[in-house]
Formats: sequence, C-alpha cells, structure tokens
Amino acid sequence: MLTDLSPDQLATYRSSQKAPDGFDEFWAETLAEAAKHDVDVRLQEVATNLETITTYDVTFRGFAGQDVRAWLRVPAHATGPLPAVVQFVGYGGGRGHALENLLWASAGFAHLQMDTRGQGSGWSLGDTPDEAPSQPQVPGVMTRGILDPATYYYRRMFTDAVRAVDAARSLDVVDNSRIAVLGGSQGGGNALAVAGLRDDLAAAVAFVPFLCDFPRALQVTESYPYKEIIDYLVVHRTEVEPVRRTLAFFDGVNFAARAAAPALFSAALRDTVCPPSTVFGAFHEYGGEKEIEVWEFNGHEGGGILDEARALEFLRGRL
Repeated sequence: MLTDLSPDQLATYRSSQKAPDGFDEFWAETLAEAAKHDVDVRLQEVATNLETITTYDVTFRGFAGQDVRAWLRVPAHATGPLPAVVQFVGYGGGRGHALENLLWASAGFAHLQMDTRGQGSGWSLGDTPDEAPSQPQVPGVMTRGILDPATYYYRRMFTDAVRAVDAARSLDVVDNSRIAVLGGSQGGGNALAVAGLRDDLAAAVAFVPFLCDFPRALQVTESYPYKEIIDYLVVHRTEVEPVRRTLAFFDGVNFAARAAAPALFSAALRDTVCPPSTVFGAFHEYGGEKEIEVWEFNGHEGGGILDEARALEFLRGRL
C-alpha cells in the first residue's frame, strides 16, 4: 500500500520548512573556515588487476582540515580532461572496496567516491573517523551534537562533501566545467547540500534523498534513521525546539531553494525510510532545472539500477 501522500497530493505538497535566520551566514562562515586549509589531495594508485579502470586511494582535507578518504576511479590510460562525478554514500556506509562501484569510470567519467566520516561499517567499508568530541546521543549519527548547529554531525559531513568537489577540481584529469554530484538516500541529501552551497556544478543527482523536510519526516515515519531523532526526543523531552532549530540548518529543502544546477531526483511511493512527501518537499523548492522519476511500487530501493541508468543518460546530456 502507499505509505504517504497520493501522486496528486505530492504534486501540490509544499514543505513547512523555512530557512532559519542566519542560515546563509552560518554556511558561509563554515566553508570559509574550511577553506583556510589547503585541500591537499594525496593520491596513491591501487593495484586492482583491472584492465579498463585505474583506481587511486585518495586523501583530502575536509572539515577543520581533517583527513577524509575517497576512491578515484578513471578510465585506464585517460589523460583528460574528463567529466567528473563526485559521489556520496548512503547512511551507515563508507567508500567500500576498491573493486566496487565501477559504473561511472566504465562510462568514461572521472569518479571520486567520498568516504563517510564515522560511518563506514554498517554495510560497506569506511576509513575516515569523525574527530568530534563525544557526547550523549542515540546510536547512529543523527543526534550527534544535535543541540547546536555548530556541533551537529552533518555540519562536518556536508563540509567534507563541498571539499570533495574542491578535491576533484584540483585534479588534472578533471574538466572543472563538467562536475556533477550524485548520491542516494544520505548520499542524495549530501548532493542537495552541495548543490545549494556551490555555484560551479554542472548537474546534481539525488536518488530517494534523505535529510529532507525534517518537519514532515518526523511526523510520518517510524523508520530509522529518522527515528533516531524521535528516540532522542522521547528521552530529551525539553529539547524539541533546539533540535528543530538545528535541523533547519541541514534540511535539503533549504539547500534545494538555493541550488541552480540541473537536477535529477527520484522518489518511491512505498518508501518508509525517506517518505516521498519529504523528497517532493525538496524537489518543489529546487531552484534550478529539475526532473523526478517516481517509482510507484518500490520502497527505499527506489529504481535500483534503473535509477543509475537514468542518471547516466541525464549526465551524458549535461556533462
């Protein structure tokens, strides 16, 4: 059965989320602080026994100059400049194994896949710690530092994601005028954040994006990871308003309103993890050219490989 609004209702739905006072200043200051550190991209070629793709173990400096890991995969013997896809990972995962995720390099793109600080181990490998001080939280990262935007986990992750584009731009093999960001679920939320924080992207792709329309999500889903926030507020009963304020600084709805790059979204009508209304909340606010694929009978898997095939077609036309 449908788990959220009907298609007709989704077409007219608008999120109640508004950007808090100081939103743009907060992010400008955050990124300016990160920019004080050279991105300092370090590459080491990895032996994979692949004949058509060359893979590099990448380290660059993200939030507060902290090291963030990534994979760079490029077509073997490529000299560039190539169009680039900077990809972000879903919740609980990391950059994975060097032999995974070969589509984008196989298609002729330079492919930078960012690791996810403090997460990899849930379903794929990660190599980047989250160096923030420890504090009480629900297991997971959704409530890590949630009482203040300055300490919230996603301030660090979104800054890492912006800096991942800087890392890609520093590479001789990359054409700086043809860089796209892409991800699914949490990775899609990252892609929307970067699209809202940068003005130099050629395209953005967000499959069933997470971290969108927090006011709606906390009303309509009992699924994790959003439920981590609900669990936190069950115990921290008096902290509802500080939590809401913090989340507004990280909501994909607010980033979407500031984005201009052409974007492809996807949503699934039976998705209880990222309910389709939350996706449409961001989609309707998106400031650039946009289109959305809707999967009527699917849950959080969305279109699966068909989402990726559609993204490949979409990016071919824009990169």
